[in-house]
Amino acid sequence: MAAKAEKTSAATGTAPQGGERPRLLLLDGHSLAYRAFYALPVENFNTTTGQPTNAVYGFASMLANTLRDEQPTHLAVAFDVSRRTWRLEEFPEYKATRSATPDEFRSQVALIGELLDTMHVQRFATEGYEADDVIATLATQAQALGYEVLIVTGDRDSFQLVSDHVTVLYPTKGVSELTRFTPGKVEEKYGLTPAQYPDFAALRGDPSDNLPGIPGVGEKTAAKWINQFGSFAELAERADEVKGKAGENLRAHLESVKLNRRLTELVRDVELPCGPEELARQPYDRDALDNVLDTLEFRHPNFRERLYAADPSAEEQGTQEVAGGVAVEGRVLAAGELADWLAEHAGGPLGVATVDAWALGAGSVSEVALATAQGPAAWFDPAALDEKDERAFAAWLADGARPKALHNAKNVTRVLAEHGWSVDGVSMCTALAAYLVKPGRRSFALDDLSVEYLGRELAPAGGEDGQLAFGADDEAESEALMVQARTVLDLADAFAARLEQDGALRLLREVELPTSALLARMERAGIAADREHLERLEQRFAGEVQLAVKEAHAAVGHEFNLGSPKQLQEVLFGELGLPKTKKTKTGYTTDADALAWLAAQTEHELPVIMLRHREQAKLRVTVEGLVKTIAPDGRIHTTFSQIVAATGRLSSTDPNLQNVPVRTDEGRAIRRGFVVGEGYESLLTADYSQIELRVMAHLSEDEGLIAAFDSGEDLHTTVGSYVFSVPPEQVDAEMRRKIKAMSYGLAYGLSAFGLSQQLGIEAAEARGLMETYFQRFGGVRDYLQRVVEEARVTGYTETLMGRRRYLPDLTSDNRQRREMAERMALNAPIQGSAADIVKVAMLKVDAALAQEGLRSRLLLQVHDEIVVEVAPGERAAVEELVRREMAAAYPLRAPLDVSVGVGPDWESAAH
Repeated sequence: MAAKAEKTSAATGTAPQGGERPRLLLLDGHSLAYRAFYALPVENFNTTTGQPTNAVYGFASMLANTLRDEQPTHLAVAFDVSRRTWRLEEFPEYKATRSATPDEFRSQVALIGELLDTMHVQRFATEGYEADDVIATLATQAQALGYEVLIVTGDRDSFQLVSDHVTVLYPTKGVSELTRFTPGKVEEKYGLTPAQYPDFAALRGDPSDNLPGIPGVGEKTAAKWINQFGSFAELAERADEVKGKAGENLRAHLESVKLNRRLTELVRDVELPCGPEELARQPYDRDALDNVLDTLEFRHPNFRERLYAADPSAEEQGTQEVAGGVAVEGRVLAAGELADWLAEHAGGPLGVATVDAWALGAGSVSEVALATAQGPAAWFDPAALDEKDERAFAAWLADGARPKALHNAKNVTRVLAEHGWSVDGVSMCTALAAYLVKPGRRSFALDDLSVEYLGRELAPAGGEDGQLAFGADDEAESEALMVQARTVLDLADAFAARLEQDGALRLLREVELPTSALLARMERAGIAADREHLERLEQRFAGEVQLAVKEAHAAVGHEFNLGSPKQLQEVLFGELGLPKTKKTKTGYTTDADALAWLAAQTEHELPVIMLRHREQAKLRVTVEGLVKTIAPDGRIHTTFSQIVAATGRLSSTDPNLQNVPVRTDEGRAIRRGFVVGEGYESLLTADYSQIELRVMAHLSEDEGLIAAFDSGEDLHTTVGSYVFSVPPEQVDAEMRRKIKAMSYGLAYGLSAFGLSQQLGIEAAEARGLMETYFQRFGGVRDYLQRVVEEARVTGYTETLMGRRRYLPDLTSDNRQRREMAERMALNAPIQGSAADIVKVAMLKVDAALAQEGLRSRLLLQVHDEIVVEVAPGERAAVEELVRREMAAAYPLRAPLDVSVGVGPDWESAAH
């Protein structure tokens, strides 16, 4: 929960005591956003649509910290409208030397405004005045009303407002450190009172505002004069008393200093739509705030927690006397007590939470907590269970009629299986549910979801440092885990209601949850690896890397570090004088696209060598990673995830099997390292032929495209015949290549420019090719237009099975963001539907294997391919079963076509 006002501020020094005085916090929006923009590297803060967010993040983080530390009762943010203010009218050169606002910054000001609106923070922007004039007006009014005022700004002119009840918090390091300027601090810093500061500033001048100073007169001289004469007005009257060159310069520039003085004085009577009394803080619009944060893709640790903790409604909820802010009647169960506890409380749904040792390599559960919705909860150590308790717990876990709510159900299920416990009856996985509600979010951590959906902060189980522990040594730790179990249960109710409303509850229960259980079994099974083959490959690729290094050095005539972009830039563009590529902050880009362009534009061998070096280095790293992940059982156990790709596709890590190339000779060599395991006969691979295009035909209802599939001929040749108006036998390889690239490009939301880049043709030719295609397949054109238009209205796209992808940028004023969102809108229904169909196919194959009593088992799902390990004597039955079940996964108008291959290794089983 947020700290009280007496707490030490993030600013240097100690916060004034709040007492009974209302406390108004005023922020200079543009000033702080600009500082945040330059404090955080823009390249590290971008959404997937290309929208920079560093200024928004820095501003919001500073705001959250300041709200936490200062505990204001009232709040407002002032922004500049434009540079056309009364100061510009009086002095046309005012701020004329300032550089143009960076494009990356400009779009973020509106986003900050959106964020503040969801927090119900009053924003001011008054024509003809600057933000600091608005702040001066509000500060003056509030002080007169008995308020304590805090001003956060990077404009030193605000120091003239400082008084016993007005304090300026001035950023001294980005926006993360604020220095508290009180009357004493101003005097300590400048040797002047706050009232004298405008006189001092006028004499000093301000290059940032293009206000000229007096030649030879710096801050020390300006302060000395103000102290000597009391004020600038008195100094101007007695300017003749100032001797020497400084006096001459003063008299020569007196009129410009008088102008400076008028411009430096802040206006304190701007006409505003409301006063301080109407700036009382209001509870956030939590749903709207969540949507903005998701759109901005802010998933940084603790960020949301800090922002939510500052919500005024959090104060109304009261401080949390127990961990997590929810009462649980927790018990630490001793040996022999779990069976009775389950008999009493397991009649309804239970939330489950574990602290497991999987991440530490032990692969076992060290702590388990169970919680009911009514309050009773229990903690126990699985290692301490007696035989009766273990039987009762195992029976409850395996009972499909006993509902269980878990977080990251796949991981929990996999680890429990290490004890020999199977899990059935999982009615909710809160991570999967959160993913279906908002697939674009970055964090699915339980504590983040708790703060966002329940308004609770969770204490970490496993110790205050958040590390996993192997035993509950104190009451707080066991209680924290029990509260987590209760939180899972409460989140389950919240998500069930939301998914029901969105029409996605069936998708969760019939597709995602069963897929989660299947993936847990596949992860445990793993796939056998030929260590010797992979180690030979690693040595081969390492040798190729070294050969490329020698060739690169020979091509240049001296040694250099091929892994250093700076050295490579010097060689390519300095020594060799090759054509410049795209300019970046660190020079000219040397990425793969740039090297390929250089290779095409020049006859020099170095770009070609560099491309080969990078490819071989990548292959070496891939194979090295595979060798390192071979477990003691001789198998590689990848970890699948359902909550990474927003389209619903599965991903894999440790190792990432999607990194293994599919179509190159090297990739095929790597795949030969995945082999059939002991006790099994062969590997079988199966995937869908052109599933994305079949989905596109189904969704668009284009009769021509459906007929092309029904013809039984090669699809790209048939389509090429339509588009190029030639008989199928006259469709050559180049025509077919163009049609294939365009067909898949449309399914992926590819633009005409993107198609031209992919095919190496002019944009006009690519555009003409697409227009000709759409003339023949008008249903596809109409569908692609319709899906974007509908998503612009609803805010989301939807797959055949109800998976939503939210795309708020479809209505963005930023063209780049809008066009990126449009491509996602084209892509999501097709890619997402294909992903859903593959999951259903996996489930149908797995269920059929069990129903027919076969020992063969699913091992992998990579891209759209599944890999089955076939038991002896079962090949024919498994092949027939796989073809049948996969073809029946979903009734498309362009029927699903399944390709199957069998062999002793993954590559040999290709088809």
